[in-house]
Amino acid sequence: QVRLVESGGGLVQAGGSLRLSCTASGIISSADSVGWLRQSPGEERTLVAGWSRLGTIYADSVKGRFTLTRDSAENTVYLQMNSLKPEDTGVYYCNIGEHWGQGTQVTVSS
Repeated sequence: QVRLVESGGGLVQAGGSLRLSCTASGIISSADSVGWLRQSPGEERTLVAGWSRLGTIYADSVKGRFTLTRDSAENTVYLQMNSLKPEDTGVYYCNIGEHWGQGTQVTVSS
């Protein structure tokens, strides 16, 4: 059974940085798509950054600040988040194909 393990969330001040990690044994290198989605309080889960074999896309609100990378050797997908803003607050979920992580809370204080 595939299990995605997320880490790296936390509380940070506006302007700070966090790096989220999503580790999944054996499926990173063969996945057709990976993504990070955010669910803010009272809102639907929305795509923040996504990779497919066609390229990487970012939500307009995070372009230039967030970077998604894949490390097949480490079976890990990362989301580097810089210049964080309070509106980046939410639970971040890793998605690889049909598999989902448990979510990790990111809170950005003003």
